[in-house]
Parts: sequence; structure tokens; C-alpha cells
Amino acid sequence: MKKIIVAITGMLMFSSCSNFDEINTNPNTPTGVSASLLATNIILSIAKYQGTDSKEYIAENALPKYVGYANEGQLGTQYNLIANSSFNKMTILPDIDKMLLAAKGNPAENSYKGVGHFIRAYTFYLLTMKMGDIPYSEANLGTQGNYKPKYDSQKEVFMGILSELEQARIDFSQGTAFDGDPTIFKGNPERWRRACNAFELKVLMTLSGKESDADLKIKEKFANIVNENILLKDDSDYFGLEYNTVNLHPLYSTNDMFTGRTILSDIVVDNLKRLNDKRLFYFAEPSADQIAKGLAQNSFMAYTGVKTSLDYGLMNANYSAGKYSKINLRYQTKQNSDPRRLLTYAEQELILAEARIKGWITASSAQLYYENGVKAALKNVMSTDASFAHGNAIVQNDIDTYFTGEAAFAADADTQLKQVWIQRYLLNFLVDAETSYFEYRRNKYPDFNIDPTTNLNVNSPTSMPIRYLYPSSELNYNSQKLMEALNRQFGGYDEINKTMWLLAN
Repeated sequence: MKKIIVAITGMLMFSSCSNFDEINTNPNTPTGVSASLLATNIILSIAKYQGTDSKEYIAENALPKYVGYANEGQLGTQYNLIANSSFNKMTILPDIDKMLLAAKGNPAENSYKGVGHFIRAYTFYLLTMKMGDIPYSEANLGTQGNYKPKYDSQKEVFMGILSELEQARIDFSQGTAFDGDPTIFKGNPERWRRACNAFELKVLMTLSGKESDADLKIKEKFANIVNENILLKDDSDYFGLEYNTVNLHPLYSTNDMFTGRTILSDIVVDNLKRLNDKRLFYFAEPSADQIAKGLAQNSFMAYTGVKTSLDYGLMNANYSAGKYSKINLRYQTKQNSDPRRLLTYAEQELILAEARIKGWITASSAQLYYENGVKAALKNVMSTDASFAHGNAIVQNDIDTYFTGEAAFAADADTQLKQVWIQRYLLNFLVDAETSYFEYRRNKYPDFNIDPTTNLNVNSPTSMPIRYLYPSSELNYNSQKLMEALNRQFGGYDEINKTMWLLAN
């Protein structure tokens, strides 16, 4: 009997060994990550706000002078103090490779390829815009043993970005609907293709100072995209993310000692007043001081911005006296006060207006592009909760009659450009601070009122800093390649006032 039991046990063991993996695989647990799941995380790496808290969000918006901050202490970015950036955004690159591997043979493979190229382009764009030369061609080669990538020149990086976007457009044109898209595009490859084109126009306009560079072919590429006419269609079309009960706006339900003591800048308030622009009532709360003087909350004159270069002690005292307009309460009390719109029809049309003014394109007219962009921006704000507009909500007639007085399209090119630039600035209020900082560097407009006595940019007290420092960790892990990049660009010195290739004459 004992021999029989041993024989049966041996047979069972042999049988078990032959299908061990099958038996020990839980059918309810995925053994690999799907392309769609990876795509969601990859897209969110750009579309979702990646900051840590509301104070960081406010700090980012203080750098381009949207707001001042009257709280527990002076906010460095308000007074032009910036430090090291980070290469953390590059950690998404291995996930892109995994997504493409998982998408092999998938009917939507081309669309996933398009997502990969688009997110790579956006990631490298943000990094090079902040720092200058960065690792690009050798980035993400850790699996091949290259943990110390070289820094490509900024020109090479931009050429790579443009190539990535052009490939993304091709991929999406050959793609089908894909799963895992958390944006309003919902995996529609045609809408993604339009976003690629809108982003490429933005990148090309960013390079406007290099329009004569024969390698970049900026004007030619810009005109080709416009002639192709596959662009964002209207004010409802944007790349970004809607805030909701799962993805809360960064300022929602935050401590009043932080968000509630955030003041609008005089740049925002005064320009909205000058343009008779009702976005003011959606952006701000009336000044308590002006209300006490008898002004109604629906009056433009009830709103007062702070000069962000003002001494912190004086600003704080004035705030305590109720002299300034705080940011609108909807930012604290609405989960979805505004979507996170990173590429919009409004911005696209304003970029087209600038290109038309510069003579890059001949299609349509600069005035029509300008008016299309502003109307779209106004409609976006009009679509938010009108109960927060202090009794002066935007209605369609305001949009139809907007282009009078200061808002009427000017006759001379210099004024036209300033009109376009201020509208792009207002468009991105508390939405895309990075773009507004980048645009200020490019155009030096609007005037940021730098005060040498309060400016924390100690090496250049009459100006804004024009770049972030490289990550401090690079000194420890990739010092040789870092020093090569610093020697090539900035005489070996990593400093916030050094001029990167993009901004050099």
C-alpha cells in the first residue's frame, strides 16, 4: 500500500511540474500592465498638475506676476528667487517604452506610438525651456548601462522635439481610437493629431528668435501646419484635464491662511480694467477697502491689485487694511473652478495672429485670429459658475462687443503684438504659469515692474532670472557631462541669469 501511495504522489508531482505556472497564476490578477493603463499614467504625467500642494501652485503663479502673497512670510518667486530644477519628469520615459511594447499588435498601436512621441516632446520641451542643454539623445538608456547621458545642445533638443511631434502627427493619422486616455479627447486620434499641430505651432513660436536658422526651418514648418488646417477647432477643444471629485483643483478646500491670502497683481487687474474685460469678476474678489467706500462689487473700480515688487512688510500691512483684491473664492470652494487647459484653441488662434503679424503666414487675417482667440478665452470663463462673478457675469453680448477702445485691434504691428501677448498672458491666469514665464522671457512683456531694492535676483537686481539651475544631484552622479554642458553654454558657471541658446541673439 505504501508503494502505491508513493507512486501516486510521484505522478501528481510530475503532473504539477508540467503546468506549475498555469496552476499558480491567479486568473484575477494581471500578469502584465496593459498599454491602456500605462497610457493613462503617461498622459497624466503632463496633463495633471504635478506639484505637491496649494502653496507650490501659488508660488508657480507668483513668478510670472499673476499674484502676490500676504501670508506667513515672503514668497521667493514673487521676488524672483528661483533655484534648481529637476529631471524627475524623465522618469516617465521607461513607461513609454513599456507602453509601446505592450501595444505591439494592438489595433491602436499607432495611436499609442503617437502618445509616446507627444509626451516625450512635451517633457523635453519643459525641461529644456527651464534649463537649456539637457540629456535627450542618451536619455532613458539606463537599461543599456548608460547612467551618465550626455547633454545635447538646446538646438539639437528642439530639433528632436519637432521631429517627435511630426512623427506623432503621422502616427495619429494612421491610428484608431485607443483606451486609457483621461483627457477630453477620450482616445480620439484625430483630436490628438490636432493637439500635436497646436503644440508644434507653440514650439515654433517659442523659437521665433531663431526664425532665420536654416536648420530649423521655422517659418516653413509653421506655414505647412497652417496650410494642412488640422488644428484645434473651437473653445471647447483643449489638451489638459478636467478637475472633478477624484482630481481636485490644487486650490480647492485649502487653508484660508494660504490660498485665501493670495492677492491679484496690478498687472492682471489693471489690464482687465483697461480692456473693460469682465474676466476680472471671475478672477478676483473686490477690495474690502473699496467696498467700504461705497463701491459696488460689480464695479471695475472696486478691484485693486498689488504691485508684486512692493516691499513685503508694506504689502502685508496694506493687505491687512483691505486694500487689495484676493483671488476669487471659487478657487477655494469649487472642485473644478477651471480645467487645466495646457493647449487651447484660444492660445492657438493668438499664436496664429502673431505669425500673421510677423508675415510667417498669409492665411486669413491677424485681426480675425486675434478676435477668435479672445472670444474663445472669454467663452471659457463664461462657462464657469456665474454665481461667483459678483453680479457682473459675462454674457454673449460682452463677447460680441468686446473689441472696442483698448481692445480694438490696432493699426500698427508693434501695438498688435502687445495686444496678442497680453491676451495670452491673461488667458493663462492661474492655469499655465510656466508658459507665461517663458513668454515673458521671449517678449519682455508685460512689464513686471522689477524693483532693485526688493529683487532677490541678487546677481542682476534690475531683471528677472531667465533660467533654472540644473538639478544639484547631477554634480554627484553626472558631473563630467554636466560640466561639459556648462562650459559649452555658460563659461562653466550654473547661474540663473545665464543666457541659453534659445534667448541668445
